[in-house]
Amino acid sequence: MKEIVIISGKGGTGKTSLTAAFAYLAQNEVLADCDVDAPDLHILAHPEIIQQEEFRGGIKARIDAEECSQCRACIEACRFGAISDELDVNRFACEGCAVCSHVCPESAIVLEEAVNGRWFISETRFGPMVHASLFPGEENSGRLVALVRNQAKVLARQRQSRLILVDGAPGVGCSVISSVTGADHVVIVTEPTLSGLHDMKRALKLLQGFRIPASVIVNKADINSDVTGKIEKEARHDGASMLGRIPYDPEVIKAMVQRRSVVEQTNGPASTSIRRIWERLEANELSRMGCA
Repeated sequence: MKEIVIISGKGGTGKTSLTAAFAYLAQNEVLADCDVDAPDLHILAHPEIIQQEEFRGGIKARIDAEECSQCRACIEACRFGAISDELDVNRFACEGCAVCSHVCPESAIVLEEAVNGRWFISETRFGPMVHASLFPGEENSGRLVALVRNQAKVLARQRQSRLILVDGAPGVGCSVISSVTGADHVVIVTEPTLSGLHDMKRALKLLQGFRIPASVIVNKADINSDVTGKIEKEARHDGASMLGRIPYDPEVIKAMVQRRSVVEQTNGPASTSIRRIWERLEANELSRMGCA
């Protein structure tokens, strides 16, 4: 069992659309959507939820009004301004640092485990999928990403799958670090703009720190051939392999409107390129990892 993670230096490069296309071509392998702050793989995968659980990723303070003497020491001690003059705790501002409970002379502040989101196991037409969603304003996305990946591995072992395809979080922050740590291979999807080049280099620098092999795909590559060339040159310089280029194709948008992956919807330029890229990924990276 191997794990391939698809990431991007920022959102909107086509990462999730490509993950859905790979999932269709991989034929019934395990999927994991690790973009828990703004998940959208479910839009294309149409999951049928078979299990859902609460995600508890931190603590929040609560003031017991019956025990409180209204000394207001907690208000003065809270550096996040989470406690109002009426001695109510704002759960969105509370960081769970527990300082208020330590300074309370009446022990009237209770620290409670917080429910920050939910995670799911679903069946899709692509195969089984583990996905999750944080509630608005909640944190600990890195821990929820780790939970999703661990559950995907459990599911893959149960079903004797050869591969886990992970739709990673965008950017280079905590969620991305949690998405790629320990992965067998990472695919970076970028676009031919100067910001796309910059974001790809940041993502590659992150992966170098973890010594994870990487490859790069340039989406909408034909809209700026000069920058596409620069991206390919920089990617190779930084030790990544080039998987290929995907041309701009209006059929991609039509497929998304139908909530389908482009390789299901059409045999146009983008679909043809993605199929070739997947064949190259199977022939090179998957065979190297022993799961082709």
